[in-house]
Amino acid sequence: MTNLRFNALETASARVAKTVEAPSNKISEYFGEDCFGLNQMKAALAPAIYKKVESAVKYGTKIDEATADAVASAVMTWAISKGVTHHTHWFQPLTGSSAEKHDSFYDYTKGIETFKGSTLTQQEPDASSFPNGGIRATNQARGYTGWDPSSPIFITNKTLCIPTIFVSYTGDTLDYKTPLLKAQEAINKATIDVCQYFEEGVTSISASLGCEQEYFLVDKAFYAARPDLYIAGRTLFGAKPPHGQQLDDHYFGSIAPRVASFMKDFELQCHKLGIPVTTRHNEVAPGQFEAAPLYEEINTAVDHNLLMMDVMEQVAGEHNMAVLLHEKPFANLNGSGKHNNWSLITNKGRNLFQPEGSLYFLTFLVNTIKAVHEYGDLLRASIASAGNDHRLGANEAPPAIMSVFLGSTLSNFLNEVTESGKLVYAEGGDKFMELGIDKIPGLKLDNTDRNRTSPFAFTGNKFEFRAVGSTQNTATPMTVLNLIVAEQLSQFKASVDAAIAGGKDKEAAIRETLVQYIKESEAIRFEGDGYSQEWVDEAESRGLSNVKDTPRALDFFITEQAKEIFAKHNVFSEREIEARHDVWSEIYSTKIDIESKTMEEIVLNKVIPASASYVAKLADSASKLKDLGLDSSAITTTIKEVTGFMAQAKDGVAAMVTERDRVLEIEDTNAQAVEFCDSIKAKYFDTIREAVDRLELFVDDSEWPLPKYSEMLFLK
Repeated sequence: MTNLRFNALETASARVAKTVEAPSNKISEYFGEDCFGLNQMKAALAPAIYKKVESAVKYGTKIDEATADAVASAVMTWAISKGVTHHTHWFQPLTGSSAEKHDSFYDYTKGIETFKGSTLTQQEPDASSFPNGGIRATNQARGYTGWDPSSPIFITNKTLCIPTIFVSYTGDTLDYKTPLLKAQEAINKATIDVCQYFEEGVTSISASLGCEQEYFLVDKAFYAARPDLYIAGRTLFGAKPPHGQQLDDHYFGSIAPRVASFMKDFELQCHKLGIPVTTRHNEVAPGQFEAAPLYEEINTAVDHNLLMMDVMEQVAGEHNMAVLLHEKPFANLNGSGKHNNWSLITNKGRNLFQPEGSLYFLTFLVNTIKAVHEYGDLLRASIASAGNDHRLGANEAPPAIMSVFLGSTLSNFLNEVTESGKLVYAEGGDKFMELGIDKIPGLKLDNTDRNRTSPFAFTGNKFEFRAVGSTQNTATPMTVLNLIVAEQLSQFKASVDAAIAGGKDKEAAIRETLVQYIKESEAIRFEGDGYSQEWVDEAESRGLSNVKDTPRALDFFITEQAKEIFAKHNVFSEREIEARHDVWSEIYSTKIDIESKTMEEIVLNKVIPASASYVAKLADSASKLKDLGLDSSAITTTIKEVTGFMAQAKDGVAAMVTERDRVLEIEDTNAQAVEFCDSIKAKYFDTIREAVDRLELFVDDSEWPLPKYSEMLFLK
């Protein structure tokens, strides 16, 4: 019988880096050539039409029919000139990935290419098979997609893609984009109101986002030979290799030729799509890498991150590789996250988190801290997923405990405010690190260090939400973050206005309110090691939640506090958030169910036969030694150990299958998710894996069917 593992090894070892040629040595000459955003519209549309589109993007005004027709005509002409024949509304259903239904520009009845404004602005995909959490009946299949003009139209796979929202026939939200846009409106209004205390002329703000995307690469042959990778997205089995990441020699190391070729090609495709990918490097674990774009308006950044993941997978395939976006594809190695760097920028270009000695800066800093303190559980729920459960708190990523890191300068200042009850803050000039090497100039010091163990860290002029998982559509955590800060700013404005109405001076009212918030949110601030047991104990004493699994974390979405804030800002109705709670619970259960069935298949169809074959060889050897009058006890002992692990794996699978059948009968979606977590994953996965991983170390290398970690991770 052919051993797929050895075929994969032979195939992978023969691969060489693919040659990639950019259209120009200057990225500026082809950046954005496959997207049709405001810059392209300005060149293609009449000035009056362009101004209407610009107003819709910047201020949310509605686009009339004539304007839509003009845009549709221009975008069709542009797309056809680039060889495009079809168009689609590109939307983000609750599956977690993007969706599209292609239609031809060619009108068969008229014999010409046509694209109307009505088709640009609205289409009607079938909503019946997308997750909806019971929000619509089976016989109510109609759904609507609506053009989002604030996100650039783009071309991929010779198809014109129009970013859209997705709602049901009754108007209920069925996607990730719509809530984000609503939360963006909420924070825009709340921030503008507070900015008026400090400066005139702030008429809009933009939540800014930069998503650092971590990922693994493996050769496609290894991927095809590992059912757990291509079915579950992670290795369910695999013994720890002698050389993993313990030497830290992969981190920021020289990039292997095949990987560098992939990165160049991936970045090239991203740049054509207008995605500003600017950074690439090796990450901590072998086979792990990171790509990071520049900051963009949050809605565009979310769309670009989702598109970037699609581009990664397509380009990897062209280089005979598979990209692994799962949060924990390999045990005992660092997992992958999607660090969300978030800030608020006014229409006058001011970063509201740029440190300076003013009440302006402190107002937004303190209110953000207070928002995380008040709604930390909701923020935790926003990053909950089956994959992220493996990563959070595993000495490689922030813990499931939500906390805020500020760095020594700001932290010491807020501690002094707490003790004294007075708010006096003036930051000095730049500070420099003297290195004692004359030819090296002094390095400018930031006012904060970085803390990789913190889930929510202030990093100079932004907050970095490090706990977001690598596979996640980042719209949900950004929706929640925008929303809770918007709510907190609204409460701040109400408190200050009330104090002013009561006779307080404006500055005094602001200072007193901030002092109160600093004291009330002290528990959420933590500067130490988030990985330590001491922090777990201390967090409990502070009253902070430490919910480590997804089913229980999702419950934070349906608390009265959460329902109230969602409804108040028109982000979710109670019906919509309860539907999402059901959808996400069901997705969790389905993923654990898939993993358990994949484990069953691999154990019974691959591991046990390979192990049995090895035992037969050992038994034959022992028999021959015995016939020769030689000692066979070592082989006999090995046989006992191997058969013991075989029994542990097989019996574990049998018991898991029985329990799984019971859990699948549970009708309540969240109750079922809890049971999949406790009675399937927690009870059986580690036990079965332990046995299989031990068998990998025992069974003859020529017999073992699955590519090993040491073979897959060191891609050259």
